[in-house]
Amino acid sequence: MTTYIDAQRQRFGIEPICRVLQFAPATYYAASGRAPSARRLRDEQLMPEITRVWNEHRQVYGADKVWRQLNREGIGVARCTVERLMQQLGLRGVVRGKTVRTTFGDETAARPADLVDRQFRAAAPNRLWVADLTYVKTHSGWVYVAFVIDVFSRSVVGWQASRSLRTDLALDALEMALWARRGERLDGLIHHSDRGSQYLAIRYSERLADAGAVTSVGSRGDSYDNALAESFNGLYKAELIHRRSWTGMNDVEYETLAYVDWFNQRRLHGEIGMVPPAEFEATYYHQSTLVAVAGTQ
Repeated sequence: MTTYIDAQRQRFGIEPICRVLQFAPATYYAASGRAPSARRLRDEQLMPEITRVWNEHRQVYGADKVWRQLNREGIGVARCTVERLMQQLGLRGVVRGKTVRTTFGDETAARPADLVDRQFRAAAPNRLWVADLTYVKTHSGWVYVAFVIDVFSRSVVGWQASRSLRTDLALDALEMALWARRGERLDGLIHHSDRGSQYLAIRYSERLADAGAVTSVGSRGDSYDNALAESFNGLYKAELIHRRSWTGMNDVEYETLAYVDWFNQRRLHGEIGMVPPAEFEATYYHQSTLVAVAGTQ
């Protein structure tokens, strides 16, 4: 109440405001002379930090991720406090919308077996990748974006944008993934997708075979067959695409590059313990090295 009166006192005067609000002027004067409480002082320290974290992470974090990030930075604070202050500041996280299928396959075509059976778990990097396509409406027409994701860490290992739903779009994303993981062992890697014709194309299958990967395709033909990839597409749409309008492929491509960098290097992921994918993989390799060294002693 005193905050509102302080903001309006020059315009209306203290007594008229108190009369309208049925608030005794003496109470206002007593409160104005009182030292701010410890909670208020703490709130004033936290609000700029909360706003900073929210802005640094593309204004998509809700209270849970803002709270986690603050504590990762050594700023100890209760989650309920972050939620309360975000409400006061008018800050909220992005809400994910419904995803739509963008790949449709030929039901009569032969396809590889489903080696995943909706169990999207991996014990290490490069054991299971999932791939999918999504679309972006721009002022100059549709832009299609293909992604390849490592299930272990949720890291985007490859992506590509194009103006057409051609086989080369998916293949270029795969080539980026193979280049990103160059020098790492890929023998036995399972590459899973839906039944989209781009992923069943002969050139795509041959490239996977050359890399030592095993092809897997969803068997039942609904969104759950490739749920992890479609979940990423939903995040991509909610956290980037649906928040602005797009001129054409160039700005979609540039902003997707920035988004993927943030997603891999800094975004906290609940499925991997609220750490970024790059950190999760680095921890795995560090622990594997320690185990290997211990085994030689």
